[in-house]
Amino acid sequence: MAKPFPLQTLVLLAKQKNEAAVKNLGRLNQQHHSAEAKLQMLQQFRKDYQDKFQEAVSAGMSPVDLRNFQEFIYRLDQAIEQQQGVLTHTSSSLASGRELYRDTQRSVQSFETLAQRHWDAESKREAKAEQKAQDEYASRFAARKSIERLNDEQEPTPSGAHHE
Repeated sequence: MAKPFPLQTLVLLAKQKNEAAVKNLGRLNQQHHSAEAKLQMLQQFRKDYQDKFQEAVSAGMSPVDLRNFQEFIYRLDQAIEQQQGVLTHTSSSLASGRELYRDTQRSVQSFETLAQRHWDAESKREAKAEQKAQDEYASRFAARKSIERLNDEQEPTPSGAHHE
C-alpha cells in the first residue's frame, strides 16, 4: 500500500492560497478597468466641456458665465488628477496582485512536482515489492515441484509394472 504524501496538507493550502490570489487578481483587475473607464469618461467630459467653452467664448459671454466655465473646468481638472491617482494606485495593486498570483502558482507547481515524485517513487517501490513477492512465489513453487519430483522418483514402483 502506498504511503500518503506527507506534504499533502501543504499542497492543499498552496492551492487554496492560489485560488484566493486568482479571485483577488480578478477583483483588482476589475477595479483597475473601472478606474481607467472613469478617467477616460472624465477626460472626454472635460474635452466636450472645453469645446462648449470655446464656442461660448466665440459667441460672447458674460464675465460671470466665463468664471463659471473656468471654475467648472478647474474642478474637472482636479477630478481628473484625483482619478489619475486612483488609477496609479490600482495599477500598483494590480501589479502586486499579479506577483502574488505568480508566487502562489509557483508554490502549487513546486508542491505538485514533489507530490508527483513521491507517487512515482511509491509506484516503483510497490512494483519492486510486487516483483519480489512474485519471485518468492515462483521460487517456492519451483522448489515444491522439485521436491515432488524427487519424492515421485523415490517411491517404489508397483509390482509387475515396468518403469521406463
